[in-house]
Amino acid sequence: MLTLLRIDASAQLEERSLTRHLTGLFTQNFLAQAPDTKVITRDVGMNPIPAIDHKFIHAAFTPSDEREPWMHERLALSDELVDEVIAADIVVLGAPMYNYGMPTALKGWIDHIARIGRTFSFDLARGDTPIEPILSGKRLVVLSSRGEFGFAPGGVRAHLNALDPALAACSHYFGVAQADIETIAIEYQEFKDERHEASVESAEARTSNLAVKLAGGAARAA
Repeated sequence: MLTLLRIDASAQLEERSLTRHLTGLFTQNFLAQAPDTKVITRDVGMNPIPAIDHKFIHAAFTPSDEREPWMHERLALSDELVDEVIAADIVVLGAPMYNYGMPTALKGWIDHIARIGRTFSFDLARGDTPIEPILSGKRLVVLSSRGEFGFAPGGVRAHLNALDPALAACSHYFGVAQADIETIAIEYQEFKDERHEASVESAEARTSNLAVKLAGGAARAA
């Protein structure tokens, strides 16, 4: 059975969130093609993940068989989040662009997913590339919204885009190769003109088509 992990990171309420609209649309169309899919939903925008601190770092970098009870307690939520990623075949991120980067809520989620011994290993015997991902074979769908426009490669604001490169850099924690990332973005949100309307319509169509395509491909591979 396929498993879809849906992560929503917008600070906006449901009725005002464009990214939640897209993640909902993706999920709906995916289930229409693969109705037996298990869907795991995690709304970190409405229910933020606590920031990591020195206690988290201490616990995470202590070997599991040497952890004290408080360490296991401190890592319990992180373990739950990692388990959700491990279970997923496809991760769908509702990731709005805030101040040209990712929302704090999404960064908090990633910080809890990046776990030594669970999503990556570290070995200095590998020389200058000691980090190696543990997970693999998953796909990542990034459904985004941007107040301005031109953030894609070659666009007038591509140099300001700190969101997409950051997600690509962290994708190995999710078991996703950079070639297996699909990004669809609504633009012109702050302009609220016909360009924004056209961008919404295009993103809706692309999101629906991508869900159908991935559901069909995943079902055939299963």
